[in-house]
Amino acid sequence: MEITLELIKELRNKTGAGINDCKKALTEADGNMEKAIELLRKKGAAMAVKRADKIANEGAIKSKISDDKKTGAIIEVNCETDFVSKGDEYQKFADSIAAAALNNDTDDIEKILSSKVNDKLTVKETIDEIMGKVGEKTELKRAKILKSQDGFVADYIHFGSKLGALVALKGTLTDESEKLGKSLAMQIVAMNPQAIDRSGISQEVINKEKDIYMTVAKNEKKPDNIAETIVNNKIERFYQDNCLVEQEYINESGKSIKDLLAEFNKKNNNTLEITDMVRFQLGA
Repeated sequence: MEITLELIKELRNKTGAGINDCKKALTEADGNMEKAIELLRKKGAAMAVKRADKIANEGAIKSKISDDKKTGAIIEVNCETDFVSKGDEYQKFADSIAAAALNNDTDDIEKILSSKVNDKLTVKETIDEIMGKVGEKTELKRAKILKSQDGFVADYIHFGSKLGALVALKGTLTDESEKLGKSLAMQIVAMNPQAIDRSGISQEVINKEKDIYMTVAKNEKKPDNIAETIVNNKIERFYQDNCLVEQEYINESGKSIKDLLAEFNKKNNNTLEITDMVRFQLGA
């Protein structure tokens, strides 16, 4: 069968692959469009093996919230270069994986990879497909699902899709509370808290911090009673820096997240309470 320019253009429009790759695939498939598409997808799978040892530290963080706002998914998908990750096609591809994680209600990587992105392709097949197009190692690194049966989940993805967060809240969902939820997710992205409150920080972590502070105080020849005071003050500061509810609100200096929630609940007759959170940073 003659491989016409029109046929090559049709395959290119359907797959986004290069002209030469489309011509080779059509030639090998004797002009059969479906077989040519399959060959290009297999090329992507072969690319995965070929580039398995390459480092994929670029990519995108994406999130998706269910229509009822009770479930949220966040994923990290990686590629090799920032140039590829910034492309519209790659960004849409990453969005589709977040949607697949949410639609299948799972953060198990293997289950996501085997799930369908559309009526035809699985996530694994779309990854192979995009690898065939961009020529870079591409992989789904991690995913997380958050739920709130007695409230809602809010998200925030920072410009450039390098940082993102989900936050689950207990309480009544309104336009105002959802807006606050997104502000809290932004707070998590910006300030990287280790836990929601003090109960989420292990005693082992606190003991290590105390040991460091005490060593510094002793090296400075501080008396025991002064050293103890310094350590206690520094531990308080550690909690304030690393517990979300004790952090200063990024949009209003002098106000903690705990104060922000209390003020909002009183004003809006709500009972918002943060129950869970997750923060993804590209490559972290």
